[in-house]
Amino acid sequence: MSTIHLRQTTTATPEQFVAGLTDFGPGRAELFPNSADDYLKVHSQGPNEADVTEGSGGVWERLRYDWSDPSRVVMTTTDSNTWGGHSGYIYTFPRLPQRGDRYRCRRGSRG
Repeated sequence: MSTIHLRQTTTATPEQFVAGLTDFGPGRAELFPNSADDYLKVHSQGPNEADVTEGSGGVWERLRYDWSDPSRVVMTTTDSNTWGGHSGYIYTFPRLPQRGDRYRCRRGSRG
């Protein structure tokens, strides 16, 4: 199993980033091109979690989203036609104090 770490600095607050990441409404592909509306299905959603199938171009995965910790979002793959067990993503939002209101979004891929 490999782990990939990506980092991006943003001026978006963690709250803004989580709001975008957890907006499962129509037009999601405008923000996430690999999440076409015709693949998107919200199986369940609560205040800090969701069970969602999404994808595009013949590739799909069902993810359990958990944003109960305001400093991170954990997305665990529960089913997929491409990704295997223990796959998923973790977004963390450490503040970069030396840069004022800038945050670093770290996306770690599990799987």
